[in-house]
Amino acid sequence: MTQLRRGVFPARLTDPMADERTQPFWDAALAGRLSIARCDACGTFVFPAEPFCFTCQGDAFTYTDLPGTGTIYTFTVVRHPLAPQLADVVPYVSGVVELDGTQGAGCRVIANIVDVDPETVQIGDRVRIRFDRITDTYAVPRFVPDAG
Repeated sequence: MTQLRRGVFPARLTDPMADERTQPFWDAALAGRLSIARCDACGTFVFPAEPFCFTCQGDAFTYTDLPGTGTIYTFTVVRHPLAPQLADVVPYVSGVVELDGTQGAGCRVIANIVDVDPETVQIGDRVRIRFDRITDTYAVPRFVPDAG
């Protein structure tokens, strides 16, 4: 297990176990970029990548880089460790972030929100993505406050 740090849920994986649909996301993550599959037929962002678009059933996608910023849509503060060895991690914030640069209601990502005070984090707070490199093949996405 990686070194434990309060507020940061440790990465349990060392490889994303990607397939041909999801590998472009992980390649971009290793380069520090947020890239999401976008339906070639209707423009809907689909995350995680699926075989078919949930809007139009299209089956062709192009990965598109996004700014990596967004807004906390909802969140929870985890105060009780999921396992005894995670006692040093709690409390931590797990949230859903609506990404900037996506359509309509937006594309949302579930991730750990780090470097925040669990007592003051709020729905609507602005965040940006940070990819923490775990191994040569895996960088875990986390969100941090975005001051700008």
